[in-house]
Amino acid sequence: MTSLTASLTARRASPAVRRAVRDGLALAGLGFAAYLFLVVAGRAGTFGFDAYAYWSLQMTDPYAVPAGTFGAFTYSPVIARLFGAFGLLPWPTFVWLWTAILLATAVWLGWRQALLVLAFPPVALELYHGNVHLLIAAAIAIGFRYPVAWSFILLTKVTPGVGLVWFAVRREWRALGIALGVTAAFVAVSVVVDPGLWSAWLNESLLKTATGAPLNQTSIPIPLVVRLPVAAAVVAWGARTDRRWTVPVAATLGLPILWPSGLAVLAALWPIAQRRPQLEPGGAARP
Repeated sequence: MTSLTASLTARRASPAVRRAVRDGLALAGLGFAAYLFLVVAGRAGTFGFDAYAYWSLQMTDPYAVPAGTFGAFTYSPVIARLFGAFGLLPWPTFVWLWTAILLATAVWLGWRQALLVLAFPPVALELYHGNVHLLIAAAIAIGFRYPVAWSFILLTKVTPGVGLVWFAVRREWRALGIALGVTAAFVAVSVVVDPGLWSAWLNESLLKTATGAPLNQTSIPIPLVVRLPVAAAVVAWGARTDRRWTVPVAATLGLPILWPSGLAVLAALWPIAQRRPQLEPGGAARP
């Protein structure tokens, strides 16, 4: 009888224990974010490390800086044209505006659990460095209802587009066609406007990055050639078993280089777990 009572008491206490662990981890994560911005930023002077590449790119030769070094721009010429206007702003204005956009994206991803998203250490790193991983997370979440959002992923990091296996396995050909068709249209126009940039991007950025060019930054040293098949298998399994969470997991595994901040793509798990009606096809939450 005593053991049964103890068991029931433990079960009643378990939700409280889980909340305590969750809240403790959240506080630790928020503390880490505060440390980055209040201590590291002042000492290291690396705030906006990745965002600088978006601001400083020169359309005459956007791929002049080698991949993996400070100021390197590695996205397609379509995105180069889109980001080319950033340099018209003063650097302080741009970096704080860009950070505000990323912060708003993180809050949107978390919604009622925004503090938990902000406490996720890769998100803090992402806000500090200013890459596009949070925007990719948002594109994945939106992409279930609006597949055109995948164009941003395909035209920036490219290989996280392995998440499109979801639509192929589920035979959602219309969604797959929209994602690939709109991307192809952007590429076709860009090739006509900037044919030389496409050659430079393929030779100097995309291929060198994908084949493991030497890096001057900390990364998780698992080659893309190993991760990409695993990512495809994960999302294919998820598509067959209706597990949407496998899409951001596969997209993260499919990043060209697995930076610690790249794990911020996993922030897409929050809106997927919440099953927001506005992100569902037809506008209704799944049962």
